[in-house]
Amino acid sequence: MARRQGGTLGTFTPLSTPNAPTGLSVSGGIGGATVSFTAPTDTGDGAITSYIVTAINESTGVSTGATGSASPITVSPGGGTFKIRAQAVNNFGPGRLTEFDTGNEIYSGAGLYAWGNGSNGRLGLNDIASRSSPVQVGALDNWAQVTSGYNFAACITTAGTLFTWGSGADGRLGHNNDINLSSPVQVGALTNWAQVASRAEGAHTACVKTDGTLFTWGNGGYGRLGLGNTTSRSSPVQVGALTNWAKAATGNFHTVCVTTAGTIFTWGLGQSGRLGDGTTISRSSPVQVGVLTNWAQASAGTGFTACVTTAGTLFTWGSNNFGQLGRNNVVDSSSPVQVGALSNWAQVSSGNYFNACVTTAGTLFTWGQNSYGQLGRNDTINTSSPVQVGALTNWSQASGGALHTACITTTGTLFTWGRGSYGRLGLGNVIDRSSPVQVGALTTWLQVSTGGVQTFAILGVV
Repeated sequence: MARRQGGTLGTFTPLSTPNAPTGLSVSGGIGGATVSFTAPTDTGDGAITSYIVTAINESTGVSTGATGSASPITVSPGGGTFKIRAQAVNNFGPGRLTEFDTGNEIYSGAGLYAWGNGSNGRLGLNDIASRSSPVQVGALDNWAQVTSGYNFAACITTAGTLFTWGSGADGRLGHNNDINLSSPVQVGALTNWAQVASRAEGAHTACVKTDGTLFTWGNGGYGRLGLGNTTSRSSPVQVGALTNWAKAATGNFHTVCVTTAGTIFTWGLGQSGRLGDGTTISRSSPVQVGVLTNWAQASAGTGFTACVTTAGTLFTWGSNNFGQLGRNNVVDSSSPVQVGALSNWAQVSSGNYFNACVTTAGTLFTWGQNSYGQLGRNDTINTSSPVQVGALTNWSQASGGALHTACITTTGTLFTWGRGSYGRLGLGNVIDRSSPVQVGALTTWLQVSTGGVQTFAILGVV
């Protein structure tokens, strides 16, 4: 209904837009400020359709915006001190503003750190030695997003450049050869790489550019590169002609990618139904999964796929031998099936045969294989349905590796658990842990990626 809004006494003014979001809070670093908020109870004369988050540089006045369907929303304004504003939007337009003054410089730089098995130079530390505690990779301080493959890694900078290192087998480093590299080396000269994906047990890489194009390289077996064949490539090659790719994920033998239109495509080995197209047929070119247009983020494990929708629901499909599909059984599925009835899933990450998923409430759930305590529940019992890890409500981003897990909180602390060999947990030893243990005392960790036997994390510099 229309409501009275200030002005001349006795004047009746329709107010159709929503009230301001409340409880605004900000965490983040150079890769993006994560803005959390509570939806207004008064939505005006229509349901809320989206939210607008704006970051305003307090020195220059330059603003950067981002939109989303629910809290949290990430905005990436670059370096400086910022005021953050949020608005709810309904069919009548944006509503009232709420503002949060960060009060400090949360975007100034970000260093890359590595630990675990150093063979093949996979840690990027200019040697092949293993490390059991975080060690900084080089001197660059503009890293934005890192991903860890089986024995290699890739990382994008805030300048849009892409670097890789580690094993060069099958051309997985994208340098037009198969040479191992023990330090980061830039892939080509492009400056518009946006998001890169590799897998703890995988041998290929997928990367989305800011123009919405998708490129793959590495081992082409089973058609996992999506190039219409099974040929390996040692340099980035564009997948088809689409220009609306948004987020890629790679499994051991397959690839998944969400578009800006909310559709999802898969390709590669079809065994166990991991492609989600209702078959077990392998595909060497992208094939759309179903007809839904609200897919938001995907993750791929060893033989299975998990995906979160914009409605906060979670779907899984593929191999289910350890209950990794989260459906209280061990039955494979070749089509997406919803996991439970929750509608507040925010981000999912798949390990070899398990999943870790963060909710919008900041809780963390895990399920699947648990042979080394990688589910973080103080035991080594496999679980075929999601079970909450502890009682914390400030988990932000999870990463599942081959046999270990890492997770960052909204306060910037980093925790790891699972298999401890080679020092992959970063705790100064090689001991297995079945419950989360904090890595050091730093509180500015921004993003983490777990590989087969190594871990990478980006640390914000304030």
